[in-house]
Amino acid sequence: MTVDNAQPAAAASSEVINELIREFGADALTVQETLTAMPVVWVGRDQLEHVLHFLKHCPKPYVMLYDLHGVDERLRTYRRGLPEADFTVFYQLMSIERNSDIMIKVALSEKDLVLPSVVKHYPNANWYEREVFDMFGIEFTNHPHLTRVLMPPTWNGHPLRKDYPARATEFDPYTLTMEGQDREQEALKFDPEAWGMKRHTDDADFMFLNLGPNHPSAHGAFRIVLQLDGEEILDCVPDIGYHHRGAEKMAERQSWHSYIPYTDRIDYTGGVMNNLPYVLAAEKLAGITVTDRAEFIRVMMAEMFRINSHLLFLGTYLQDLGAMSPVFFSFTDRQKAYEVIEAITGFRMHPAWFRIGGVAHDLPRGWEQLVRGFLDWMPARLDEYERAMMDNAIVRERTRGVAAFTQSEAFEWGVTGPNLRATGVDFDLRKKRPYSGYDKFEFDVPLASGGDVFDRGMLRIEEMRQSLRIIRQCVDHMPAGDYKADHPLTTPPPREKMLQHIETLITHFLQVSWGPVLKANESMQMIEATKGINSYYLTSDGSTMSYRTRIRTPSYPHLQQIPAVMRGGFVPDLIAHLGSIDFVMADVDR
Repeated sequence: MTVDNAQPAAAASSEVINELIREFGADALTVQETLTAMPVVWVGRDQLEHVLHFLKHCPKPYVMLYDLHGVDERLRTYRRGLPEADFTVFYQLMSIERNSDIMIKVALSEKDLVLPSVVKHYPNANWYEREVFDMFGIEFTNHPHLTRVLMPPTWNGHPLRKDYPARATEFDPYTLTMEGQDREQEALKFDPEAWGMKRHTDDADFMFLNLGPNHPSAHGAFRIVLQLDGEEILDCVPDIGYHHRGAEKMAERQSWHSYIPYTDRIDYTGGVMNNLPYVLAAEKLAGITVTDRAEFIRVMMAEMFRINSHLLFLGTYLQDLGAMSPVFFSFTDRQKAYEVIEAITGFRMHPAWFRIGGVAHDLPRGWEQLVRGFLDWMPARLDEYERAMMDNAIVRERTRGVAAFTQSEAFEWGVTGPNLRATGVDFDLRKKRPYSGYDKFEFDVPLASGGDVFDRGMLRIEEMRQSLRIIRQCVDHMPAGDYKADHPLTTPPPREKMLQHIETLITHFLQVSWGPVLKANESMQMIEATKGINSYYLTSDGSTMSYRTRIRTPSYPHLQQIPAVMRGGFVPDLIAHLGSIDFVMADVDR
């Protein structure tokens, strides 16, 4: 499936809004002006399901529920022209054919926090609605299993509400008695009947197996409970939240600049790739346009981390299939990448190196020779991975036709990135919605057609080759100029100006001590991250910190899809599928 490049954003927005007006009438809609680059439309609760059904089945349909979450509006100051709301739930839908999105919002009163579940329209709404219930206490009627998803079932309160504390010092000291420990352990016991599972039939007894939360193939603190008939998986229930650190809550008490290091820890294998959507969204709020040099540096380092992350994937993916040697080879190559990353940024895994307005400092002397050395090293290594591993008869036997899913199934579950392109969908944001100067580079978008474990592994090898092409173009055509924008909201300002002008010195002092003040508005930036589409949706209330930061990660929906893919499969197939997804739990739990 191929996708045309988008019409201009304004034209796409006007088109879908006109369609909604013709169907529901202008009085049923409130259009909000934002910096999200998509139409944002408020509708009434009673119209929500009708609107979503219409958008999913209209010409050029919105086939994917990309994101669904909430906002506590009670302390928000700048809400002029918007419907009155104590809480808001938003639904971001994606149309592949239009190559554009739309956001639907519903206003709720604190006294009536109830919405209809939309799981029957978009199956991947299941976990998102559970998370909104968990974080805000909003009920979704007719949800198949409305329970907490990130917090323990014994938890009190809803952490993303504004009246919920954000700091550990605001809580009583934590204690855990033996009685409390027993209560927590009891709450973790799996109850099959609660999930609609049977323990037995007239001629068979089923076994329930806990895989994780501590298991090498789980790739982190992840638990999945399997209902087994022998080795056949009849059903399974993924259980997440063991790694949850409250990254979205932390954003409400960090300045716009000081939050950057927190973004590194989302997909912790992605390094500065995690900084990119955040700083791009913040730059929209600030009205900053970065220099060409800053764009090229960002692209070069982002692609370095894409290769680094894919190498980690490849080694552990093949290890999950039973091969021991590849992980040692891939870590050798990752060390080569880290030598480049460390020389340029000063750090390895979590550089937190991108800044609002550019990067932390210019490229050091000798960077070009170092990067070219890496570019000369990697192609032969990728050929060797493909020849010795992906062409291996045992690997092919374990992966061909295993855990396959179709394009329509990928849309239903919110699958993005390499896992979506493995089904044949030609959708890569670097091409379809270029950001950070990606439109200046020549590269291909690798595609597969089977959508199985093998295709997901093979496709990432080819993606690394394309990343090498991009990096080589960065080296060959690196623009001259400054590494950051000359803008009062970047930090720090040029040193020579700070030493010569008292106004610049004062600005620098205020930005370091308080942080920049960004005008009240909303912005959104989606990027093609290492594991799929990652995005930051920022709400500014005209302060030195974010009013609401929503982080949509690719691994979250990918894990939710596991039961739909694995029913009727076997335990070894599940292990292979888990390896092929390429997820880390920090990317899931945030």
